[in-house]
Amino acid sequence: MRIAVVGAGGVGGGFGAALAKAGADVTFIARGAHLAAMQSQGLRVESERGAIHLVPTQATDDPAGVGKVDIVLFCVKLWDVASAGQHIKPLIGPDTAVIPLQNGVDAHERLVPILGPHAVMGGVAQISASIVGPGKILQVGTFMRMIFGELDGKRSKRGEEFLALCLKAGFDATLSEQILTDLWMKFILLASNAGMMSLSRQPIGKLRDDPDMRPIFVAAYQEAFDVGRAKGVALPADAVDRIVGLTGHFPPAMKASMALDLDRGNRLEVPWLSGKVAELGRQFGIPTPTHSMIYAMLKPYIMGKLA
Repeated sequence: MRIAVVGAGGVGGGFGAALAKAGADVTFIARGAHLAAMQSQGLRVESERGAIHLVPTQATDDPAGVGKVDIVLFCVKLWDVASAGQHIKPLIGPDTAVIPLQNGVDAHERLVPILGPHAVMGGVAQISASIVGPGKILQVGTFMRMIFGELDGKRSKRGEEFLALCLKAGFDATLSEQILTDLWMKFILLASNAGMMSLSRQPIGKLRDDPDMRPIFVAAYQEAFDVGRAKGVALPADAVDRIVGLTGHFPPAMKASMALDLDRGNRLEVPWLSGKVAELGRQFGIPTPTHSMIYAMLKPYIMGKLA
């Protein structure tokens, strides 16, 4: 199976390396020093699951030189969705599946007008990993899971074949018949946790059991749940309780990627996380005071470190 990984950061690099180790023909679409390091020294992934060093690593900045592939793991930052969608058109054949694995909830909606409805699936990545140097990725903890599925809920041949490859690669994988629900379940958790960890500049272990922090987490989860329900997403009635329980099992040292970006002075995805919750709240008349506050407080840092 031919796979292109667009954006070889923690998510794309982590999953892409595992799939390549399992025998898939994987090419990473990247740029800058990270691309140069992969081309010259290979891609290294350090993890409690076991280290992977891909030598050689197939990596390029030119999708046209790759040709048509079976699967595209679409892992760019949320502000790059539209431009990267245009850039990867040479990868798309008549049955190519593009699986967005971003943090937000609307990447598939933004890609369909560019690539067409048949090309785009829905996807959820669950991994705590980030680039720690050119060509080097560090995963925190051992949890690694991908959920993907057709937007109409049907089980497809391409989905079944990719599922088999993921399981061979040794990480948890699910071919979902309710991918929009799965996507929103992650979004409720991620948008809230990323905002809280960014504002506090602390990992999850310092926050989740604090008696002053816990009610704020729960309020943020509830707001995101409420706007999802208002949008018509089929969310389970106990979604907030499930998410609170899930947060309790995260590695104490885990930090959301947006919190890491804030620490490093990088651009932030908050307009598509807490900002998206607040936007949908206004659209549907749902109060979102927690997410509106998170967005307002982080807004000065959206484009990176203050001058």
